[in-house]
Amino acid sequence: MEKKNIDWGNLGFAYMETDKRFVSNFKGGAWDEGALISDANVTMSECACVLQYAQTCFEGLKAYTTEDGHIVTFRPDLNAERMEASAKRLEMPVFPKERFIDAVVQVVAANEAYVPPFGSGATLYLRPYMYGKNAVIGVKPADEFEFRVFCTPVGPYFKGGVKPLTIRVSDFDRAAPNGTGHIKAGLNYAMSLYAIMSAHREGFDENMYLDPKTRTKVEETGGANFLFVTKDNKVVTPKSGSILPSITRRSLVHVAKEYLGLEVEEREVFFDEVKDFAECGLCGTAAVISPVGKIVDHEIGRAHV
Repeated sequence: MEKKNIDWGNLGFAYMETDKRFVSNFKGGAWDEGALISDANVTMSECACVLQYAQTCFEGLKAYTTEDGHIVTFRPDLNAERMEASAKRLEMPVFPKERFIDAVVQVVAANEAYVPPFGSGATLYLRPYMYGKNAVIGVKPADEFEFRVFCTPVGPYFKGGVKPLTIRVSDFDRAAPNGTGHIKAGLNYAMSLYAIMSAHREGFDENMYLDPKTRTKVEETGGANFLFVTKDNKVVTPKSGSILPSITRRSLVHVAKEYLGLEVEEREVFFDEVKDFAECGLCGTAAVISPVGKIVDHEIGRAHV
């Protein structure tokens, strides 16, 4: 299929409407068959549960063109499993794993012309999501839900591409102990918007969130997990019940252990340790692997490079 006339090399991480998206509705206790549709707009009640009480979760994954021209996606099975955990935590019906994967495949196939060519530096980003659709005025879960998958071609998540990022230690908490930090709920990202814009206004690329209970341990950023490398070449990644389990991080840890023969520690990482690490990076579907050049603890004017 002929590709769309897009300047692939200069794409930012922004939404571009594509031809088709998948939609399935849950009503009367069951999901319908679902279908690919052309309309990119969503219509719902002004009192929809998602608008009143933020009952929504989502996923993010990418499709790539390989060197030999094939199109592949990266571990959609794990995205399906993570969305299942999110749905259960938010009192939403689970969209079956097999159907999740099939919906992703359908959307990629229907939008093949938008999958960036190999070597362009761009990818096709897929956004599966689910939300409470019917009118709910009392605080309770919705009864009707909609599952959708759309896609959009994207470039690098951080402006300027792969360059060392400057991060600040945030005064805000990303998630509460025993809260929803371990699932991909929309409400987690809503609470981070002020913090990220505040960081940008102060000249930082991202925030480093510490654990909300003691504020002594590294958790994650607003949209990516941390990876550290020690001076003796050991890979260390923070472990916490309020960190979103990154599928990219999981894969990088596997590659480090099984293919590179590196020792990997998934453990609590105290902020006081950060200055002693040799390298730091962010990882995630959007961030991929982004190097960190500086972490600033602005409260006491200390910088870790």
